[in-house]
Amino acid sequence: MDAKDLRNVALLGHSGSGKTSLGESALFTTKAITRMGTIGDGNTVSDFEPEEVKRGGSIQTTLLSIAEDESKINFLDTPGYDDFLGEVVSALRVVEGAIIVVAAPAGVDVGTERGWNMCEAAGIPRMFVVNKMDRENASFSRNIADIQASFGRQCIPFQVPLGDADDFKGVISIVNPPADVPAEVADEVAAARERLIEAAAESDDNLADRYLSGEELSAEEVISGVRTAVLAGELVPILATSSTPEAIGVTEFLETTRSFLPSPIDGKHTDVFKGSDAAEYKTDSASPLAAFVFKTTADPFVGKLSVFRVYQGTFKSNSEVWNSNQEQSERIGQLYLPKGKSQENVAEITAGDIGAIGKLNSTLTGDTLCVRESSVTFPKIKQPVGYFRMAVTPASKDDLDKMSMALSRIVEEDPTLRFSRDAGTSESLITGLGDAQIEVALEKIKRKFGADLRVKMPKVPYRETITRTANSEYRHKKQSGGHGQFGHVLLRLEPQDRDQGFEFSTEVTGGRVPKEYIPSVEKGVTKALDEGSLAGFPLVDLKAVLYDGSSHDVDSSGMSFEIASSQALRQGLADAGPVLLEPVVKLSVTVPDAYTGEVISDLNGKRGRILGMNPGDGVTLIEAEVPLAEVQRYAQDLRSVSQGRGTYSLEFDHYDQVPANLEPKVIEDAKKAKEEESV
Repeated sequence: MDAKDLRNVALLGHSGSGKTSLGESALFTTKAITRMGTIGDGNTVSDFEPEEVKRGGSIQTTLLSIAEDESKINFLDTPGYDDFLGEVVSALRVVEGAIIVVAAPAGVDVGTERGWNMCEAAGIPRMFVVNKMDRENASFSRNIADIQASFGRQCIPFQVPLGDADDFKGVISIVNPPADVPAEVADEVAAARERLIEAAAESDDNLADRYLSGEELSAEEVISGVRTAVLAGELVPILATSSTPEAIGVTEFLETTRSFLPSPIDGKHTDVFKGSDAAEYKTDSASPLAAFVFKTTADPFVGKLSVFRVYQGTFKSNSEVWNSNQEQSERIGQLYLPKGKSQENVAEITAGDIGAIGKLNSTLTGDTLCVRESSVTFPKIKQPVGYFRMAVTPASKDDLDKMSMALSRIVEEDPTLRFSRDAGTSESLITGLGDAQIEVALEKIKRKFGADLRVKMPKVPYRETITRTANSEYRHKKQSGGHGQFGHVLLRLEPQDRDQGFEFSTEVTGGRVPKEYIPSVEKGVTKALDEGSLAGFPLVDLKAVLYDGSSHDVDSSGMSFEIASSQALRQGLADAGPVLLEPVVKLSVTVPDAYTGEVISDLNGKRGRILGMNPGDGVTLIEAEVPLAEVQRYAQDLRSVSQGRGTYSLEFDHYDQVPANLEPKVIEDAKKAKEEESV
């Protein structure tokens, strides 16, 4: 396939806007499939994973290839739900153009705005497709007004629909208007055509001069000017479709995609490096190979499947390539063209095209595959970072053995997931963008790797400390025939400044506690720090001073003094004013200005302290300190108060005292949890 005849296009849009249905309709229209599946029946080419069928929506990016008339369009059908944003980011990295799908009855939605903003950030030309035009309450004119109000007057219709909703029966092209335009839309087509010619003229100074002087532009000049403007992002076409088996407007949609969106040759080139120096690539099949892995799936039959985009050269089956990130050679077996849940074997994938390879040993998402003698590296994908954490546990002993392997494989498949261990609570944690993403990951783990894992809210790593100085004495004495045990210590417990940690010192004089036993005293105290007196949380920020004690010539031992000092510490806590400490995080929230009040009100209700607000370009960055216990589910809370338009990040900042009115409940909950664990 010649690169000039290729189009790599991401399908973007709000969840439920009809991206998958549009892709299915395009496959059916071009006879790539003989029967059109539906979301309701769970039999579309794109949504083939059981988790997608169950949810009735996409959870991963799927490649839909449409080859027709010596040309080919690679559609990357992306999920519309926030939790799977990493899939959208990966898809946008390897395409030259994008289609933003809008559901005609609903109009511009959060996902529409997100798709537009991501295209703007990536500098990708785009088109709008107003889909579901056959549905009740569908209105093309209302959607045009909605799109233009949201994104600007450079968004203009390339078609006029024949009817709306139940009456939708076709589209009239404004780019190539037919000779016999139906009378009922003749005026509308003429007005839209004039606007299109004006937009074409604006893209070229020569055309502009001729247009302004009243000269008529030829059809070829108009099309050329329009394409230049679309490629530059100065013009955004709006189309109308219905993704039913009748596929009204779908053929025209495919024609417009081929005619006006860029090929790999026309499109914006991605960065590439030779060592640390910037390099260049040519979209040329005869040059040395340079390909980029943008997606990895764990397939139960094929094993690990790596999906890649070839930027330069030709990727061949049964060959050897060099992974420049891992600095390892990879043996290439059979190449595939993914087609939903099936794969078509191919001998080679040429420059500009997308394909897949199974069972690579060391290759991960974001790696570059090339020729060792001409090694280059593409930058990694900058994935969104999630802060929604759940504690994960195996359902049984068998699942424990599989848990670590299964989690590491699923993290390979979805780089926005992280698997870690919290040293403070000894819990295994899975962190992602939201609860739906983690739920899907666990379903996949059970289906693909046979590991049944359970999740719950993570424990908050509370700490305990003291607020006043107290003295404590403990005499450990035990006689049971032969050598006994004797250790006697007097400790002074002193509070330290926050985050100063633990300190041990001695003021013993005259050998009251022999020097050889002092390390044992410190060891005993240190061991006792693991469990405070209020709720069994670790003790922090205190100083223990050994100021007196006594020993026995025969019965004293290191172990005796270790026991004595542990007990002295535990005993002294009650008089030292013990309190609970909780972790406080620094929270940064970015929301459109309209939602600032709701977000601040919500944070105030979460015991948050607002540190600052920085407005800029229609959005506000709110910075606050909030107790971790209050923001364990902040991904959902922010989505709710900002209607899905807010983003946030958080990081641990410091420990602070739990308010006295909340302390009894935390203690009660901690004791209850310990009782349940011991059952």
